[in-house]
Amino acid sequence: MSDTTAGLLSQIAGTGRDEVRGGFSRPVFSAAERELLEWAREQCTRRGLDAEVDGNGVLWAWWNPAGHSLVDAVVTGSHLDSVPGGGAFDGPLGVASALRAVDLLRERDVVPARPLAVAVFPEEEGSRFGIACLGSRLLTGALPAERALALRDPDGTTFADAARRAGLSPDRIGRDDAALARIGAFVELHVEQGRGLIDLGAPVAVASSMIGHGRWRITVRGQGNHAGTTLLADRRDPVVAAAQVVLVVRAVAAEHPDTRATVGRFQPVPGGTNVIASRVDLWLDVRHPVDAVTAQVVEEIARRAADAVAGEGCTVELHEESSSPTVAFDAALRDRVSGALPGAPLLATGAGHDAGILAERVPSAMLFVRNPTGISHSPEEHVEDDDAERGSVALADVLQSLVG
Repeated sequence: MSDTTAGLLSQIAGTGRDEVRGGFSRPVFSAAERELLEWAREQCTRRGLDAEVDGNGVLWAWWNPAGHSLVDAVVTGSHLDSVPGGGAFDGPLGVASALRAVDLLRERDVVPARPLAVAVFPEEEGSRFGIACLGSRLLTGALPAERALALRDPDGTTFADAARRAGLSPDRIGRDDAALARIGAFVELHVEQGRGLIDLGAPVAVASSMIGHGRWRITVRGQGNHAGTTLLADRRDPVVAAAQVVLVVRAVAAEHPDTRATVGRFQPVPGGTNVIASRVDLWLDVRHPVDAVTAQVVEEIARRAADAVAGEGCTVELHEESSSPTVAFDAALRDRVSGALPGAPLLATGAGHDAGILAERVPSAMLFVRNPTGISHSPEEHVEDDDAERGSVALADVLQSLVG
């Protein structure tokens, strides 16, 4: 195989383009995401890897020329789904780099002494069903299958129905201890989603930790009514109340250094231009390196939001959708990864990843590749071709040190 990392990415550059938002929209089980998964499976098959999709929709592609039992394997990979209007590299870079790393190991005449697998996890972004890293949460049992199957997307389709249409059996969805038992180490490469490598002047870094984060749905309830016949003094408008909640979020976060709090989705119901909404759903993302601070921030937001909406005659409810603690990646594996990459800096990340979920059950590590814009979850996300190749070479070096 002679494809560069950039060459591999160019093969999928048109898949899932969003002409309205810009960038790419590739929600799980969509036509675009299914096309990407088929592309990944085909690329694995072309490389002689034994590819299969498990009950949770995870693609596993095995390189095991010595015929060892599938235990203590080294696994690498990432995801292919995206946020709405996301960038080209968040997820696909890790999959393309894993494929390229296999090519590089073969060019070096490396014969793995332990099984090596490329893995692709579904619904990492949570853009369709609201829970990030859904595939890895199901695999590890961090999310009960019955809860996942009942999740609904914005159109009302359940995860169970969407999975069934994608060829999965809901009866097979859930914790998979047999699959976890195969993994001896998991290494995920990902585009950096901030300015760390720009400021360090380095193309590749090793992850030290992943900041804890969670998602909450806030529902503000008021009184739906007619926009033309209802005087301002007679209104219980949840949109006005929800706007104040957004300001509360920003104010509380600003009072706790190193907190990141975001309202990225705001949905009035029923959503008519000439209708006073009856309720507003908004989604809150909160992150902090100290889990106790995250909990404190959310508690304070809930308390102050209740006071803010009461002045508009509204009520507010807050429901946790997902939560992940701060993760310090496995020290022994991190040191081995760093040893294979002399001079690569250590870097903490504020983004969530499947590696952080898997770290609860198996030794996990991450590599980050420089993003010269420092912008992610946006069409402006970028990786230079040379840096993409450097990342794949670094991943190959790490994998060689682990499978040799």
